[in-house]
Amino acid sequence: MTQAKNGDTVRIIYNGRLADGTQFDSSGNEPLQFTLGEGQVIAGLETHVEGMEVGAKSTVTIPAEAAYGPHRPEAVMTVDRARVPDNINVDIGARLQVRTPEGRPMPVTVVGVDDTSVKLDGNHPLAGRDLVFDVELVEIVQAA
Repeated sequence: MTQAKNGDTVRIIYNGRLADGTQFDSSGNEPLQFTLGEGQVIAGLETHVEGMEVGAKSTVTIPAEAAYGPHRPEAVMTVDRARVPDNINVDIGARLQVRTPEGRPMPVTVVGVDDTSVKLDGNHPLAGRDLVFDVELVEIVQAA
């Protein structure tokens, strides 16, 4: 059978979970389509799919470094509560968007709040976590 290779457009069915079994993502019944080598999915998943044959199923544990990277403490910031408009939800776990000093949008998660400050985490929610994927290569849509 033909193996998926760099430059191929492929379709996979997958379930993503943490090491403790908590599911964080799934393609469900609709395969995810992407092109190998274009960085459209996390590096560790892309590397794993490369070399698979159509119909093959496997499970892979992707270390944080090949997924969303390590958790970076410097991406956690505390802002004065008075700088956050009253109509903005600052419940723990809320996803917000702030602007960097250069003016670029940056997604953040509220990780702490009190009367005087709001603690925001600019890391991806899965940063620092090893990820486990059950993967099935269902199709090579277009060979390189």
